[in-house]
Amino acid sequence: MRDRIDILLKPLRAPVAIAALALSMSLIGGDTAWSQAAPPASLGVQSPAQQPVPDQPAPQQSEPPLAPPERENPGLLNEIGKLFEKSKSILPPLKSPGETIDDLHARARDAGESLSNMARPSLMVTGRAACVVAANGAPDCKAGADRLCQSKGYKEGKSLDTDAAEKCSAKVFLPGRKREPGDCKTENYVTKALCQ
Repeated sequence: MRDRIDILLKPLRAPVAIAALALSMSLIGGDTAWSQAAPPASLGVQSPAQQPVPDQPAPQQSEPPLAPPERENPGLLNEIGKLFEKSKSILPPLKSPGETIDDLHARARDAGESLSNMARPSLMVTGRAACVVAANGAPDCKAGADRLCQSKGYKEGKSLDTDAAEKCSAKVFLPGRKREPGDCKTENYVTKALCQ
C-alpha cells in the first residue's frame, strides 16, 4: 500500500520543492540586507569598538519620531487593490436603494400602460383603402389603414398588408402610340389592417 502512495506522490515532490525554495528565497531576500563587515556574533568575541556602552538616559524628545513614509508593496494583493481603485472610475456609480426602487416603480408603471394598451380588443380586417401620397412622394398608408378601420366601425388602425397597382390613362391603350413617362402612376392600397 505504501508503494502505491509513493508512486502517486512522486510527481508532486519536484514542484513542491521548487515552490518551497522560491518562498524561502523571497523571504530571505526581502528588505533585510546583511552587512558583510560585521563578524558573526555567535563566537562571543567582541572588538573594542563593540564594547557595551553604559546605559545613559535617552534625551527627551518633544515630538514623536516621524514614521517613515509608506512604501508601495508590489505584492499581488496590492495589485488587486489598484485594479479595484481603477474600476471605480470606469464603472457607473451604484444607485441608492431608494433610487433603485423609484426606477422599478417607473418601469412597472410603463409596463402597466403598455399592457393596458394591449388589453383593448383589436381585430384584423380586410378590405381596400387607398394610401395617400406623402410630401416626399412615398405612400402614407397609416391614413389608409385608419380609413379601412373606420369603415368597419373602429377608431384607428395599423397597416398589416399593402398592395400596389399601376393606373394608366386611356391613351396608353391606343394602337401605335408610344408610352410616355406621365401616362401611368403607381397607386398603393391597404388590404389588411389591425383595428382598435
